[in-house]
Amino acid sequence: MEQNNEMTIIFDSRSCNEGFARVAVAAFCTQLNPTLEEVADIKTAISEAITNAIIHGYDNQVKKITITCRTENRILYVAVKDEGKGIPDIAKAMEPMFTTRPELERSGMGFAFMEAFMDQVEVESDVGKGTIVRMQKKIGNPQPPFI
Repeated sequence: MEQNNEMTIIFDSRSCNEGFARVAVAAFCTQLNPTLEEVADIKTAISEAITNAIIHGYDNQVKKITITCRTENRILYVAVKDEGKGIPDIAKAMEPMFTTRPELERSGMGFAFMEAFMDQVEVESDVGKGTIVRMQKKIGNPQPPFI
């Protein structure tokens, strides 16, 4: 019988914390026994969401980012929340190659990578209030225990 589980972490929007966030979510999802490829996909998607919050949401100001993770049946649910400036046009922001920070040589592929590596990505944003990126990924097929 699988157990559902949940965690929330709150950390400063410093680029050095992006690696911490990746590892924390990867460690949390290990209870679902993911493949190395699934872990790499999740870590990449988390990196993109955190980087977007730091660079676009907060303009590199130090504020708080909240990640909530939940497992339910073999699905990992992740929400990355900032209280930054928000996204005025979510559809435009999610277009591949679109960036609001070309001077930083940003590729504009953050949301495209999130969508490529996760099964579902939803973005909710209020200008002046912040953004929540919700992602989910079904983790493999359960393997019978080794005897």
